[in-house]
Amino acid sequence: MSELDAPIIGREHECRQLSMLPSASLGQALVVRGDAGVGKSALLAYVARQAEAQGHVVAHAVGVEAEWALPFAGLHQLLYPLLGSLKGRDQYPTVLDVALGRVAGPVPSPMSLGTAILDLLTRVASRKPVFLVIDDGQWFDAPSSEVCGFIGRRLASSPVKMVVAVRCDANSHFDNAALPELKVGPLPEEAAQKLLDAQHPQLDPQARRTVLDLAEGNPLALLELPRCVERRGGDGGLLNPAQSPWIPLSRRLEQMYRRRLEGLEPTVRLELLRGALDGVESLSSGGSAHGTRYRMRDADDAVVRGLLSVEPASGNLYFRHPLVRSAVVHLATPNERRAAHSALAGFHLDDIERRAGHLAAATVDPNERVAAELEAAADSATLRGGAATAVAWLTRAAELSEDTTHRSRRLGDAAFIAGHSALFDQALQLMGSPGEHPGARQSSAAVITSSYVQLYQHGNVKSVHQRLVTAAECLRRRHGDKPPDELLTRLLNLLLIVSHCAGDRVLWEHTERLFDSLSDFVHPLTAIYRDTWGDVLRRGMGVRERVRQAIPLVADGEPWDITRLALSACQVDALQLIRPHLDRMIDREKHSGAVSDVMMMMHLVMLDQITSGAWGDAEETGLRGLALAEEQSLPLFLHQFRAGLGLLAALQGETKKARQLQAEVESWARPREVGLLIQQVKAIGATAAFSDGDYESAYQYASDITRPGAFEPYACQAARTLLDLVEAALFTGRPGEARRHALAARDAQVSEVSPRLALVTLGCLAITSEETEEARGLFSQALAHPAGADFPFERARLQLAHGMWLRGTREVKEARHALSRAVQTFQRIGARAWAERADGELRATGSQARPSRYATELTAQEWQIAELAASGLSNKEIARQLLLSQRTVGSHLYHIFPKLGINSRAALRDALSRAGIGSGTLKRAAHR
Repeated sequence: MSELDAPIIGREHECRQLSMLPSASLGQALVVRGDAGVGKSALLAYVARQAEAQGHVVAHAVGVEAEWALPFAGLHQLLYPLLGSLKGRDQYPTVLDVALGRVAGPVPSPMSLGTAILDLLTRVASRKPVFLVIDDGQWFDAPSSEVCGFIGRRLASSPVKMVVAVRCDANSHFDNAALPELKVGPLPEEAAQKLLDAQHPQLDPQARRTVLDLAEGNPLALLELPRCVERRGGDGGLLNPAQSPWIPLSRRLEQMYRRRLEGLEPTVRLELLRGALDGVESLSSGGSAHGTRYRMRDADDAVVRGLLSVEPASGNLYFRHPLVRSAVVHLATPNERRAAHSALAGFHLDDIERRAGHLAAATVDPNERVAAELEAAADSATLRGGAATAVAWLTRAAELSEDTTHRSRRLGDAAFIAGHSALFDQALQLMGSPGEHPGARQSSAAVITSSYVQLYQHGNVKSVHQRLVTAAECLRRRHGDKPPDELLTRLLNLLLIVSHCAGDRVLWEHTERLFDSLSDFVHPLTAIYRDTWGDVLRRGMGVRERVRQAIPLVADGEPWDITRLALSACQVDALQLIRPHLDRMIDREKHSGAVSDVMMMMHLVMLDQITSGAWGDAEETGLRGLALAEEQSLPLFLHQFRAGLGLLAALQGETKKARQLQAEVESWARPREVGLLIQQVKAIGATAAFSDGDYESAYQYASDITRPGAFEPYACQAARTLLDLVEAALFTGRPGEARRHALAARDAQVSEVSPRLALVTLGCLAITSEETEEARGLFSQALAHPAGADFPFERARLQLAHGMWLRGTREVKEARHALSRAVQTFQRIGARAWAERADGELRATGSQARPSRYATELTAQEWQIAELAASGLSNKEIARQLLLSQRTVGSHLYHIFPKLGINSRAALRDALSRAGIGSGTLKRAAHR
């Protein structure tokens, strides 16, 4: 009986579970999890044979440590055999071409790529069912893992199955894939004895007992240890835990393989070394990210010694276990490894990133040609979401540079990308690397690097601002009349970010003077940032169109460019224009890319979700961003997310939570004079006061941002609190101040900056007008403004104000209509306090809000959750019954309440009854 056909002793339960996969009527996925050597690969081979016997097309892939940083390398390996079954390049989607490196283009999001792959798999499966097998999933690159997780959760409607093996002792991107799992532990004593006796019947009783004790139920150890034990202590005590308890079993097994390798001829060891360094580990290693994996040859002795196995169909050699590969690499000398890498670099001439990795390891002395290739590979990795890999290659390129100028530039580039990747310690170390002649360029790059660290980790805006101004002036003098280089542009862009965070008029004026002195040296994108991040009310007219035109220029480029442009878009209320690119960039960068930019992008997405009324999504984004900022220990981003969550809580009427977050942000921001956050703190206070009906406090907060009748220069919240200040002034008996501020907005032409400001300015002029017909016309213009659909909260506030105005003019029927629409919108987006206020105004007209009319907006699952909650079940009980997470149930209820026009769980039963759900339904729900 061949090794592949042998039964798997002691794994009867696991085999039964796995054998159900190929024969299942619906597609499904399964993760097999266990320690190294526990038999995961044997189980995958078993189920793959089962699938092949039942007529499946089986596609294999193996995660390789050498490729974990190469985006989509694992996905290419998995799909390579399937692509050949579709004749013609037009037979599969362009997004696949891009992800797999066949054509240039924007890297697709995991959702669009996963959808395309599902389509591909469905077409292949229309002929024969497909079975995907992924071994060593812990080494799958992050983008491939995310896409495979996306696919695995959506296989139920297709004839496609997937099984993934991962090690317990290594973090895996499949850990959060939410796929069913099968855990594989050590063999029981009886099964371990049976396996040992079947494979090594010649062992004497003492040796047999020794192996069983040392192996601890690990099948690989049971198969391999007898050779060592029979040598009677030749292992030097390595295999005896009593003599070396600190050495894990996997390390002991690797040392055992190393001893076998030592008996091979040097030429055979070198052949194995080339295979190990190129990631050859399994039956499936025929395809690489862009070409062909190295194929080992003339290594029969390694097969005899149990180090390699032979693929029956092709005759290709592969390592029996990843520990063999590790032993091969550890045994080789540095010169042998460099020679092997050099040979592999020549083998991968058409794969820029894989070739770069081998060149970096093969080259010792400075070599400008190699340095340039590594720099090109770094550019490629950056555009594919591998910024962390780009840092490593740029660092190596700097080491291999023959010219000190190139060396300084590459070190600066590496530090710059490291800063954007939240690798701050590494960035500082790079700038501390001694150069022969550092010069002004490296000094400026060091200023940029240290400034990012000081800003993101410490919030030191004022000292950083001064350093950047000084460095920029030095570079300007150095340039003379020459065009600016990238370093000057980086300095100016960072100076604008620091000025924006400081929110200080004096610092901004210093920045403006510097920019004026540079004249034509300012990059067009940097000019957009200047006009939007600072005094947007005075410089922002027409910038929205410039932002729109610039989006295609940065959409497929480096992440920091799209982050900056998105921040500009936020200032002119144009985030919806750039949101698809932001979402795709977050997906691309979040694992091994520009993590610092990801946090900024997530914060902007959160603001856009708040603006568009998707408040449940905004809270989820904010909490995810908060967790990421805590994980990366970046207080500036941490408090930005807290401020966003505080504003959201204030809008929702959760004023206690809002004020707690407000206090946390203020206690960090005020000592550091981070004006951006201090103004956000005031905006939270104004919004929370409105929700509480405390209009005097709302007025004090709003007027502290900008005084009535004026818009303070560089006050980022001045335009955003326009409506707050006007309404608060009216409600506190200050109609003159309210009118003066509305007219100031009109005269400053703030409506030319963004559609939202146009909408709000019309509304402010309407509610402060003393002329009935003028007010009527202005209300009509405001409520008919096309921006209302994009800014539902502002429109609902104006509908409420209009309804109150109509009630004052005794136009009751029209008032009811306006107030009903306001109630609907407030309830839909979750503005509970505002909904109650509008409902009170509606009742004052002799009518009542009818929450049941919104029940038709509930989805089928929301109906189900609402019924179960109304029957008295807890979130935990509902989650168990519907196979959902408690968080998902809570999120659904969060959206259900405003749709039903209620604020608490206790009101669910009555709301559902009004909507037509009888008590019988509730009783049945209680007993499901």
